[in-house]
Amino acid sequence: MFLALDQGTTSSRAIVFDADGTVRGLGQCEFPQYFPAPGRVEHDAEEILASQLRAAELACEKAGSPSIEAVGITNQRETVVVFEKKTGRPVHRAIVWQDRRTADRLEQLRQLGHESLVRERTGLSLDPYFSAAKIAWILDQVPGARAAAERGELVAGTIDTWLLFRLTRGRVCATDASNASRTSLYDLAGGDFSDELCRLFSVPRRCLPEVRDSAGDFGVAAERGWPLRAVIGDQQAALFGHGCLDVGGTKCTYGTGAFVLQNAGTRVPAPAPGVLATVAWRLGGVSTFALEGSVLVCGAAMQWLRDQLGLLHSSAEAEALARSVPDSGGVVFVPAFAGLGTPWWDPTARGLLIGLTRGTTRAHIVRAAIEAMALQVDDVFRAMQLERVATALHVDGGASANGLLLELQAALLGAPVVRPALLEATAFGAFRLCLLGAGFCNDPKKLPPLPGQSAVVPPAAQAASSLRERWAKAVQRARGWA
Repeated sequence: MFLALDQGTTSSRAIVFDADGTVRGLGQCEFPQYFPAPGRVEHDAEEILASQLRAAELACEKAGSPSIEAVGITNQRETVVVFEKKTGRPVHRAIVWQDRRTADRLEQLRQLGHESLVRERTGLSLDPYFSAAKIAWILDQVPGARAAAERGELVAGTIDTWLLFRLTRGRVCATDASNASRTSLYDLAGGDFSDELCRLFSVPRRCLPEVRDSAGDFGVAAERGWPLRAVIGDQQAALFGHGCLDVGGTKCTYGTGAFVLQNAGTRVPAPAPGVLATVAWRLGGVSTFALEGSVLVCGAAMQWLRDQLGLLHSSAEAEALARSVPDSGGVVFVPAFAGLGTPWWDPTARGLLIGLTRGTTRAHIVRAAIEAMALQVDDVFRAMQLERVATALHVDGGASANGLLLELQAALLGAPVVRPALLEATAFGAFRLCLLGAGFCNDPKKLPPLPGQSAVVPPAAQAASSLRERWAKAVQRARGWA
């Protein structure tokens, strides 16, 4: 049996797989979200660790408490934890990828003309989404933290580094190339953190972890004896889980946000404006790269309708409610709660709900939210200059269970959307990588495929042009709000 630890933005999941890729046990634990001020999103790193361990316990119990041959870790990206190297104690709450507090600092860097350098070296935009400015903020705000980091007494890492360090009781302080490439400190061509970028973002190089391949020896979980054999960012894990190993393979994960990744091969790509370049995975010292488009709020919009507005009892009822009306009745919802990602990268944009009348019902608003998910992904494809997917778009994530969403997506893209029977492509990617890292398989193309029969949603005749027209007008209003 093999264990995949899938540490996400709102919950920690763990899945036990057998050698064929069949799920034998699954555990999930939600953990608190903290919003200390507008635009700020934080997690308690200790709560993340506890929830991940509990999820693993639940998964193993359901699987019959088997011996675990190897573990793969996949994680929410860009979220940063700064902790003491000696004790493992965090010096501040983790700052989440959705957090916007560093927007002013990044605007200063843009005004000083540094955007082209960052773009050229890292493939990323100057946006609060990424890790570097968050690290610098913690070091500047916590008394004594910057001096301690410069002495090498602190570690600044993404969630994978935090889990590895604590699971191995400090014996391993590492990350993999896929996660490192999300920090704005990693040189894609050089294959390591850049001293020049560290100076630009005021992050001491000494506080950063070692960068390793995505599959290999990451030590042993001390209390449980689990061999840790793979680490990869969650979106890259889903790409690997879908088996998109050839250039052009494309997937979209509909989770808290929505993320489109396309395999770009082993040469550093030159993405279109607003599109990101990133490391997909690194195996045997060779990096495979991906083009990426990021939607910052996707499934989180449904959570907002449920938790803040009370329009839903559960996210699962959204599809039936939305299908109870033929369209959104002219309502457009732009869920720019954390600004807008691809292709605008506008941290000042704000959420907008427009087109309301006395005849508007909660069904219209929920349908507008589902349309917004599909329209944001459609914007990503247009920015990536991929108005048509070569073969099909592979999808996963919790929101991909929504059939209406996939029908709208297929109509907008004019291409089939393929949904696997197992939606846990992220965890499955970590499982596949840990097979490589533990030596159970040496050829990525011989790894087990996603199990079960896939469902294909063909493109249908929809009023895509009118949807896009209203959407474009609403986005412009959302961008001008702040």
